[in-house]
Amino acid sequence: MAAQNDILSLEPISLVEKYGAPLYVYDAKKIKAQFDLMINAFDVSDIKINYACKALTNINILRFLKQLGSGLDTVSIQEVNLGLHAGFAPEDIMYTPNCVSMEEISEAVALGVRINIDNIAILEEFGHKHPEVPVCIRINPHIMAGGSSKISVGHIDSKFGISIHQVPHVVRVVETTGIKVEGLHMHTGSDILDSEVFLRGAEILFSAAVHFKELSFIDFGSGFKVPYKESDYSTDVVDLGKQLSSRFNDFCKNYGKDLSLVFEPGKFLVSEAGYFLVKTNVVKQTTSNVFVGVDSGLNHLIRPMFYNSYHEITNVSNPDGKPRIYSVVGYICETDTFGINRKLAEVKAGDILAFANAGAYCFSMASNYNSRFRPAEVLILDGKDYLIRERENFDDLLHHQVEIPDLITAKKATSII
Repeated sequence: MAAQNDILSLEPISLVEKYGAPLYVYDAKKIKAQFDLMINAFDVSDIKINYACKALTNINILRFLKQLGSGLDTVSIQEVNLGLHAGFAPEDIMYTPNCVSMEEISEAVALGVRINIDNIAILEEFGHKHPEVPVCIRINPHIMAGGSSKISVGHIDSKFGISIHQVPHVVRVVETTGIKVEGLHMHTGSDILDSEVFLRGAEILFSAAVHFKELSFIDFGSGFKVPYKESDYSTDVVDLGKQLSSRFNDFCKNYGKDLSLVFEPGKFLVSEAGYFLVKTNVVKQTTSNVFVGVDSGLNHLIRPMFYNSYHEITNVSNPDGKPRIYSVVGYICETDTFGINRKLAEVKAGDILAFANAGAYCFSMASNYNSRFRPAEVLILDGKDYLIRERENFDDLLHHQVEIPDLITAKKATSII
């Protein structure tokens, strides 16, 4: 499989027997391998990896990455607080919001984290309100990357970032307010295969950087492509490291001091580390299809429906069975198709299926749609399995609901009559 790691070798059926299904399982060894690959690919005076935690925010994943030496990229005040709770120092947390209120930004300032601003109006307001606080500025490089507009965020029509053509305006705001710009940032999108995209973005950031004399870092975002199929391609991080390191070192020399080179990978670090284990409820033959219906749906794994993403599926209960063609679907009262015309080892009711590349934007986008419970999460660390999130129950569905006493009384009275 494209994302082979320790999980399948640890008998996923036994994990389901122990923790139930559906179940998210993550391999710490794979996360470390991806982190080390990035760190070792670049030959610069200082490289910093800030994990984009929106991909997977379980507190144990955050703590594990902190142990590896990672910082944190956050996009909400809630993620900031999760990072602080996980033990990250405020200066190791970058807060990169979009379309939030100044009240939320000020809350992040009070917590002492680094601030990344992507709106000129907000930058100006921030400069008047917090002139003593250094900021990073997010630049929109006007680069279409990653294919789909849903995962490309650096193009001209994107809501993210300040247009590269507006840098002169940014400079005027900075000079007027006296604010210190400590970093420049870009993020062009996800599933970027070609190193050339990062190199083009780098040149754009370098051209903007000369206008700001007190920089300490340049953040190139992320968007590295990971393989989803056995024959799929991924970003050649080693090649990117060689090319970008050389150009970055040249820029630092001309700039007059060494800067930190920052990346903020999310999917690259955790996607291949995750599997989603589900149980087959039914095998349903129709006039034109054979459906495998499982005990999950878009409420647990929405990416195939939302992004048209591909997740390789394996029948781990019958790996050597006769190959057959199925469409794998969920139990939600919507069209929630995980895969169409997939070749799987013959499936019967009760079989366990494993979805690969389930570490990023899977549990973090889960919901209680159809009033279904969100699944448990397990971390495989040093060959041992640890429960890191309990499966929800009925009390969780009611936890924040407030029952009106009069309606409860009316219900009881009706039942008596």
